[in-house]
Amino acid sequence: MSATAKSHVLWFETLRNTDVPIVGGKNASLGEMINAGMPVPPGFAVTAYAYEKFINQTGIAKKIYQIINETVTDPNDPKQYDVASKKIRKLIEKTPMPPKIAASIKAAYKELNKRLSLKDAFVAVRSSATAEDLPDASFAGQQETYLNVKGQDELLEKVVKCWSSLFTPRAIFYRNEKGFAHDKVFISVGVQKMVNSKAAGVMFTINPVTGKTDEIVIEGNYGLGETVVSGVVNPDDYVVDKATLKIEERRIARKTVQYIRDPKTGKTVHLDVPPEKQKETCVNDEEIIKLAKLAQLIEAHYKKAMDIEWAIDEDLSFPENIFVVQARPETVWSAKGMESSQLEEGKPQVDLKVVVKGIAAGKRGYGFGVAMVVLSPDEANEKMKEGDVLVTDMTNPDFVPFMKMASAIVTDKGGITSHAAIVSRELAIPCVVGTETATEVMKTGKEYTVDSRNGIIYEGILREATETTSQGAVAVAADPAPVTATKIYMNLGVPEKIEDFKSLPFEGIGLFRTEFLLASTIGEHPLSFVDTGKSQEFIDKLAAGVATVARAIQPRPVVVRLSDFKTNEYRELKGGDKYEIVEENPMLGWRGCSRYISKWYQKAFRLECQAIKKCRTEWGLKNVWVMLPMVRTLWEAKKVLEIMKEEGLERSRDFKVWFMAETPSIAIMADEFSKLVDGFSIGSNDMTQGVLMIDRDSERLGQMGYFDERAPAVKRIIAHLIKAAHENGCTVSICGEGPSNLPDFAEFLVRAGIDSISVNNDAVLATKKHVASVEQKIILERLAEQAALAAGRPIKKPTPDWEWTP
Repeated sequence: MSATAKSHVLWFETLRNTDVPIVGGKNASLGEMINAGMPVPPGFAVTAYAYEKFINQTGIAKKIYQIINETVTDPNDPKQYDVASKKIRKLIEKTPMPPKIAASIKAAYKELNKRLSLKDAFVAVRSSATAEDLPDASFAGQQETYLNVKGQDELLEKVVKCWSSLFTPRAIFYRNEKGFAHDKVFISVGVQKMVNSKAAGVMFTINPVTGKTDEIVIEGNYGLGETVVSGVVNPDDYVVDKATLKIEERRIARKTVQYIRDPKTGKTVHLDVPPEKQKETCVNDEEIIKLAKLAQLIEAHYKKAMDIEWAIDEDLSFPENIFVVQARPETVWSAKGMESSQLEEGKPQVDLKVVVKGIAAGKRGYGFGVAMVVLSPDEANEKMKEGDVLVTDMTNPDFVPFMKMASAIVTDKGGITSHAAIVSRELAIPCVVGTETATEVMKTGKEYTVDSRNGIIYEGILREATETTSQGAVAVAADPAPVTATKIYMNLGVPEKIEDFKSLPFEGIGLFRTEFLLASTIGEHPLSFVDTGKSQEFIDKLAAGVATVARAIQPRPVVVRLSDFKTNEYRELKGGDKYEIVEENPMLGWRGCSRYISKWYQKAFRLECQAIKKCRTEWGLKNVWVMLPMVRTLWEAKKVLEIMKEEGLERSRDFKVWFMAETPSIAIMADEFSKLVDGFSIGSNDMTQGVLMIDRDSERLGQMGYFDERAPAVKRIIAHLIKAAHENGCTVSICGEGPSNLPDFAEFLVRAGIDSISVNNDAVLATKKHVASVEQKIILERLAEQAALAAGRPIKKPTPDWEWTP
């Protein structure tokens, strides 16, 4: 190591991008920007050398590696990683810091205070893992960040906590998996003046929606930028011409939540934005222009499109109050551009090798890219890049963030109703499921084409795939939509996707799945929020996701299905092991309404109700309705409605409540259930499973043709539900996969009198056209019947197989 590398502390202004092995990527980038003249809050890095000296001088290094070797004996057992992590972090955090290192950090903090003319400055303390042969990005999200830290004692405590975060279960697993020696990976800690933000946010030197390179897009909210980054609030949005710095567009959102520093405690608190400020701009034109100029300079320095975080300090005057707190290369459009150019250079290919076959699912068409074979969400978190082909055994809600990144999805297990199939259709991503051997025969790093029309994966890039992909969107956009008496709704789970689909010809969102928000945006078991005093955070995040969709399509309704995870899926959330039982058959177990009314989950259900109330009463989104899943009995339904009423949610002229119709009991007793609600939505997968007593996830039975919504028994019970509901003043919809996959099943539904059909985005236009043709067919049939009757030649019609008098 050089003399610089052996320092315990290095100031940001002494750092460059080449110093990543000493201070990690985040700190090196901050130094790079300071030296390029950018307004970066001052601070220093506690070097990787300081951490190395800490573990070696105190003698805990050998103990750390011994714990890993003795505890992690089965590399596939996540519990062993958890046990090892807890032991190591406890060991590190109870070990006193060597005096010389502590003195160096204290001296640097004292000097920072002197430079700022403060006694005890508030600082942000951020971790950054580093290794000579391992990119910092490999550890993204694994280490800790602490905000509004004040005083020497708290600073030293948080530095040690950052050090210990080098040994989270995920980090240990990743290094084992990649074969990196734990004693070769170090960690640096950045200590930076906290900006007491009056407003903060992000900006891009390329339009992240359209990909236009001549525009700068700035998003912001009051307080800390976390509300913008995490999606808790709809931010103000400004589009600036990069050449002239003219503000071309501005969208002032209704900003209801802000994270700020509590002036009494100094800690970060979540507060409502005063009503009079909610529709005001959080930054003025002068500040917008200054931010845009900084974006120009940063892009020019790095010579690439950049994603930048900014903050405006309320304690300083303009322009000294504007800071850049982070900058990283923009990845989405850059990756798309790179992928496009690479494909254009490729030669046309024919007779590509068929690698594996399965069941076609997802968006019908082609997906192509480099394969990434992963067997867990944690592994996907470490390895997945934008545009990769995701190859895995099977998916669950924890995979959703990585499915969103994928150009295509391939699984060993599952059928057309599996999680991977449903979500890929939701995200409009090509998918092939049930291949049985994809994770064995497809190789990470190789290029493949996924044909989700025919369920085939080819080795290499199929030229036809690149041509079809570029032409498809234009054809759909130009296709007019017919008018139908049967309403066509759309299913949705990922809130931000509404911007891609809101121009489609649907009458509302017939199924908004909250599970995606719980798994990705929230990521933690709801009861954990209750027990740790973070209930409001859960409410805000859930409400923000729902509001994103409701605002985008109002006044069209958004039917929000409240959480419908099974116990095994809840266990996958952070903290889930503490609250969830292990069931032999979770599909038929403790889920839906039985969970809501139970003493074990009711507190969390009330938080969901409060989130819906926030959308409707605080934000005025009266187009938000509610749907309750897995309703089995009248008494549980009544109990759930009582709880909702206690939380301020009661049926009214503009607030509709629906029941999911997934159980034979709700269809058989439709006349009684109709007295409690405004409508039903048929979950055809669960209903088919219940009527035919078939495991919907059974690949063997699916291959044998048993799982079929068109079975006469299933059609009869659906027809009975529609008839009974109409007789009692209720509407009936359907949100399963059947209508879009099976045209004859869709025709049956229209003939049976269903009020609406809710399908995934890629099926909206096709379903609307098909329903229109069926409705026209019915009209012509009735005209022919009337004409024949008038002529004295009545037509004898066969009795449909679904007509039934119970």
